[in-house]
Amino acid sequence: MGIPMSGGAGRHRRRAWIALPVAVAAALLATSANAATVVPEPQAPAPAAATASTPSQSELEHRIAGAVAAEDTSRTMTRSPMSGGKVDSTVSPMIIGGTTTTITSAPWMAQLWYTDDQGTTDTSDDTGFFCGGAVVAPTKILTAAHCVKGANWAKGGAVVTGATQLPSEDGDLHGGTATAVLRQWYHPSYNADTIDNDIAVLTLAAPVKATPIRMTTATDTASYDPATTGAKTAKVYGWGRTSSTSDDISETLKTATLPIKSDTTCAAAYGSWFIKGHMTCAGPAASGSDSGTTAICSGDSGGPLVVNGRIVGVVSWNVTDCVAKGAYSVFTKVSKYVGAAYPRVDDTNLSFDHKADLWARNSSTKVGYEQDSKGTTFAARQSWGDWNGVNLVRQTDLNRDGFQDLLYRVSATGDVYWLRFVPSSTGGAWADPKKVFTDWRTRTRIVTPGDVTGDYKPDLLSVDSAGVLWIYPGKGDGSFAARVRVGGGWSQYNQLLGHGDFTGDGKADVLARNKSTGDLYLYKGTGTSGTGVFAARVKVRTNWSGYNAFDAVGDITGDGRADLLARTPGGTLYLYKGTGKATSEIFATRTSAGTGFQQYDIFG
Repeated sequence: MGIPMSGGAGRHRRRAWIALPVAVAAALLATSANAATVVPEPQAPAPAAATASTPSQSELEHRIAGAVAAEDTSRTMTRSPMSGGKVDSTVSPMIIGGTTTTITSAPWMAQLWYTDDQGTTDTSDDTGFFCGGAVVAPTKILTAAHCVKGANWAKGGAVVTGATQLPSEDGDLHGGTATAVLRQWYHPSYNADTIDNDIAVLTLAAPVKATPIRMTTATDTASYDPATTGAKTAKVYGWGRTSSTSDDISETLKTATLPIKSDTTCAAAYGSWFIKGHMTCAGPAASGSDSGTTAICSGDSGGPLVVNGRIVGVVSWNVTDCVAKGAYSVFTKVSKYVGAAYPRVDDTNLSFDHKADLWARNSSTKVGYEQDSKGTTFAARQSWGDWNGVNLVRQTDLNRDGFQDLLYRVSATGDVYWLRFVPSSTGGAWADPKKVFTDWRTRTRIVTPGDVTGDYKPDLLSVDSAGVLWIYPGKGDGSFAARVRVGGGWSQYNQLLGHGDFTGDGKADVLARNKSTGDLYLYKGTGTSGTGVFAARVKVRTNWSGYNAFDAVGDITGDGRADLLARTPGGTLYLYKGTGKATSEIFATRTSAGTGFQQYDIFG
């Protein structure tokens, strides 16, 4: 099974790579003590991404056909021989020596097709390439940066899921589903010369039915230890080249077992090409020919290396033709990058730009507003209409469809409702609010932190009147499993908030402020459930009594780390940019995000 990490050709010599709302009118009807409660039904318009023009199925199939037929040699990644390593060959990714498998065995595998017609009707100048990827959430594909940078995936890309075979020339997807790409992200420090930081995430325009696979954690070391059983049985998947003597990629999904090697072994083979901590390599060492070699090759780029059901590596690069004697397959080390990638997996925001946005309600008019992040400040507010009758709003994405949802609590009854947008071929509409909890009037805290249990499904936290913290594990469809007790003593806090990862380890965390001392504590997520869901608290700020409101909606700046907003009684809103450190240095020096925020009584 050949997996070219970067560059290469495939069938027909195609390039196979290895290497919300605006102004709105809403009706919230008043209720009386003796009348049945009328549930607030905000009539927000469709999010911009839903109303934007999206390619039809015929257009997606046309793109796939173009990618299949096109010849593109402009992106082949090669390296000249370097001293300090034992392998004397140029770099080009692929899988060789694998066995046939099916999409049932790897339901998260995705085919990434890209074509560019160069803006002409002449097909002779068309270019195209193919990469692999893995579904890590219903609308998220983890892949390699070299498959993404320089390409406009929304304009020329299509992702196929649910298929063992590659598409036929007549457009048959063999049971697969083609989905458009909404937006793309690749690591900002990706370097094409060194193939460093080679990781990316594509956001799909609609959720897919494929079963997601999780990334490993930032603290995972066992998966990379050659002495462990998992590392010895690491598996790679892809449709890459199966021979060093042919550019054709595999028509059928392949897999291969590639035991992970130590950094010492990898560095001995590649010298300075191998960047310790950022890359991992796997073998066995290539024999010098197809016979006796098992390696990734062209067409495998972006695919996953899997240990114990989690992605530990992303196919990045290999030597030209993949079989040079002593060569190993090289992968992006996911444990290093999960902190940067996770916020892209859980990055739903109102404006679909990879930066978390602010939602707030005016205390006197009861009008809700969206303010989109500009990185360190917020854009002009957009009205969401009348939000009278509620006393809590939380931003989330309970069904992981890529469109932000809201949870809100009705003041009169304490009932909690889920408001979600349902996309469709005509743009979509807001569904009727769904009651998810009854009479939560005595709940002192309700938080939507994202995934705290480690299953990539958004969860909910709640503190009851006795000060007990409970986890409500999300099922990924807007409903929750039976609650799990975390522990008591949480009534000591007058603030409990968080959305996303403050520490850069790919796990959701929360912050809590003591009501007596004003001290702010970090509860670092462990990715489990029950009493062990959070590590021992760490004091990150002392006497934060100068603020009377906080908000934590995720990554406001777009740098991959969760941030915090804090408001003074005078109405100045300060941004505390996350640093990824689980210490008193968890935030950078505050910067003003604006004034006049004293007018708001609810922050989402």
